[in-house]
Amino acid sequence: MFWNLIENLWRPVLEIGILSFAIYWVLRVVWRTRGWTVVAGFLALFALWACTLLLELGVLNTILGSIFSFAPFAVLILFHQEIRRMLSSLGSFSSIYSTREQRETLENVIQAADVLSDARMGALIAIELSIFLENIVDSGVPVDCEVTSEMLETIFFPNNAIHDGGVIIRGGRIARAACIFPLTQRKDLERSLGTRHRAAIGLSEESDAVVVAISEETGMISYAHKGQLIRGIGSNELRSGLSAILISEHRPGQRIFKRIFRPLGGERTPPVRTPRTP
Repeated sequence: MFWNLIENLWRPVLEIGILSFAIYWVLRVVWRTRGWTVVAGFLALFALWACTLLLELGVLNTILGSIFSFAPFAVLILFHQEIRRMLSSLGSFSSIYSTREQRETLENVIQAADVLSDARMGALIAIELSIFLENIVDSGVPVDCEVTSEMLETIFFPNNAIHDGGVIIRGGRIARAACIFPLTQRKDLERSLGTRHRAAIGLSEESDAVVVAISEETGMISYAHKGQLIRGIGSNELRSGLSAILISEHRPGQRIFKRIFRPLGGERTPPVRTPRTP
């Protein structure tokens, strides 16, 4: 009797579990993004359609039913960026390299940021984590060289042919330069933020990369991660922030668990922290 009950229940339980996880994953991808308002609109239309069924409103029911027949195509068009990010997250694997190599990369980025900041040379440096950035960034020049502060300074030197755009660092090496990163579409940002900082936020929204930005006008050092921009920091704050992201949060045993089961909220519309002093 007991085993018969188990045999009859395990399939429904498995299906419910898979569907629940799929719904959670989709909501996590679109949570507080541009697509969230579209999801709310679809839910409102679905509620209206349910009301037409209950009230037996034939004309409205037919119209709404016709609209929902095109829903799969609308989802592909409206959510193409979110779908691409979700598939990239599912199909990506982190570059595995030692903590020592991570610290060397970190120190070279910090040293280059200090030099570029003092020289008022603009820069945009993305450090790839678990999501393959070339699925998001389609442009750029292949470089494939070791990460050193001298190389980063050379790339962003104003007379260099590839100084415009951003650099992608992957596995302790500079993979690409002169990359065009996607701009954030957020409306709550300060007007003083230029294209470089909006690109840093935009790439951090589309991936889990950490992006360091140096302002050409002020020499201010900032970094973005998960849509949050930390502005006006020094080398010690930059080292502390990058260490927490690159080393503490991305140990091999924690990557998959954190990528799949991180909280749904609190990740897509964080505040921009501004410097305390001019």
